[in-house]
Amino acid sequence: MPIELSAQSRTEAIASIKHYFEENMSEPIGDLPVGLLLNYILEEIGPAIYNKAIHDAQARLTQRVADLDGELFADEFQYWPRQAAKRKSKR
Repeated sequence: MPIELSAQSRTEAIASIKHYFEENMSEPIGDLPVGLLLNYILEEIGPAIYNKAIHDAQARLTQRVADLDGELFADEFQYWPRQAAKRKSKR
């Protein structure tokens, strides 16, 4: 599954990579080379990052689902005990 960026995200990514090169490399990088570099990163490294994010999200969801009883448990048949407690408090 190819990773695609919106036009806005792609523009911002290109600007960020160009800024990185200006700050950290001896020579600036042009629009075409930075676009090709971004394509490479998305195609080659992007899936590893994506898969890690999916794994992390799945682990988090599994943890949350496993704890549903603890978080969402509702005591059953509590009407009469609550009524008895109300009567005692009125006395």
